[in-house]
Amino acid sequence: MIRYISTIVILMVLNACNGPSNEEAQLEDYRPAYHFTPKKGWMNDPNGLVFIDGVYHLFFQHNPDSTVWGPMHWGHATSTDLIHWEEQPIALFPDSLGTIFSGSAVIDRDNTAGFGKDALVAIFTHHNHDIEKQQTGLHQYQSIAYSLDKGITWTKYSGNPVLPNPGIWDFRDPKVMWHEEGQQWIMTLATKQTITFYGSKNLKEWTRLSEFGENIGAHGGVWECPDLLQFATPEGDKWVLLVSINPGGPNAGSATQYFVGDFDGKTFTTTQQDIKWMDYGPDNYAGVTFSNTANRKILIGWMSNWEYANVVPASTWRSGMTIARELGLEEHDGQWLLTAVPVKELDRVLEDSDVIERIDVEKELDLSTEVMPLNNTFEGSFVMQKTTGFEIQLANESGEQLSFGYDQSKNEYYIDRSKAGDASFNETFPKRAVAARIGSPAPLAFRFLIDRNSIEIFADQGKINMSALFFAKDAFSKMNFRVDDLTTIENLQVKGVNVKK
Repeated sequence: MIRYISTIVILMVLNACNGPSNEEAQLEDYRPAYHFTPKKGWMNDPNGLVFIDGVYHLFFQHNPDSTVWGPMHWGHATSTDLIHWEEQPIALFPDSLGTIFSGSAVIDRDNTAGFGKDALVAIFTHHNHDIEKQQTGLHQYQSIAYSLDKGITWTKYSGNPVLPNPGIWDFRDPKVMWHEEGQQWIMTLATKQTITFYGSKNLKEWTRLSEFGENIGAHGGVWECPDLLQFATPEGDKWVLLVSINPGGPNAGSATQYFVGDFDGKTFTTTQQDIKWMDYGPDNYAGVTFSNTANRKILIGWMSNWEYANVVPASTWRSGMTIARELGLEEHDGQWLLTAVPVKELDRVLEDSDVIERIDVEKELDLSTEVMPLNNTFEGSFVMQKTTGFEIQLANESGEQLSFGYDQSKNEYYIDRSKAGDASFNETFPKRAVAARIGSPAPLAFRFLIDRNSIEIFADQGKINMSALFFAKDAFSKMNFRVDDLTTIENLQVKGVNVKK
């Protein structure tokens, strides 16, 4: 148990702001400053992530006419730095074959599909609600569309669907990549509680290759939104398979697990026996990576949870995305671990701040001038050369409080949002989220991002990540840093995020 022997108090003076004139204005205050949200309507899974000529394209599951899940479209946003996003017109609309569920996008450099050299091809799931009512299990199938103007306008292929349903109720979320060794496209597809791999030379005709997932990993819910990634390591190439699962996550509801193994162009194999989670927080789901980014593996996830996604406080919009994260693969104690840290582009919009090289925690420190004004858009980071328990408490004048830290007695990180504003909409939401620490006893490196209504934690060089929403009425005005033993904190920084940069 944390004994709070010593305390660092960091007071944050925020910009004064006028109180909300009505409930909608108050809810609009929850809109993140440096995470993507739609201008209006509902959003869930990121789709079709692709990098073209210096521009990142984020497509996403979108219901433009309501703030709850409904007829799915592909929304569209673009960015040159993964921080500042500009929403574009809707890319794909429902049609006679169904609504537009999740999928991916690739650049067809060699014109394998015949749509034109460098055509942008989207591969997605059509979901036919009329067929679904017939209970045949044939209501989801894979289709394609193409764009010859870098995603501005789209034409659906006249021969859709390109992969009919063989009789699997959950048959969706195609993530497609070019496999150079096999000289073909590989589709990684979610099929109930397994992943099925398909191969194609032209994106139009697909052959079943193999299936993975039986009797391995977490199976508390349906498998969704897979992604197959290749990493170069000193031991040769390693492959990572991401699989989102709903429900069955480590802290209730939806989450994303991963497997480290090998892929020979047909079959994915792994010797991994334990369950590994990409993010242990309650609010990171359906994350996938951008295509066409060379050796960089950049992932964005949906920052919500199906336990309560449709009922969290909302005004004209509902749901945001996580910060873009760069993935890596690191060996630790004989096992390979997926790591995730905020993309380096975030550093360009952080305000300069003094670095306090050493802090004796027997003293109190007032950092007011260094952290103003923040308005709940900032990040903090530090290193502890001696591992010990700590807790950070963010609070406001209304008595709302967000607590997070490391419990040394249990060797776990945690986020406690039970007092951080409105949690009345769902009984699961206030639950304390925990993540067992993976890493050496010392040093302990810790970084956290706050953006209006969310926190993202990156601990131990990204080996542990936690993402969580909260709905505090007012911006936090102070930060208390408490430790359970005398120790030394190094390189403490608190930086505001300047989204105007």
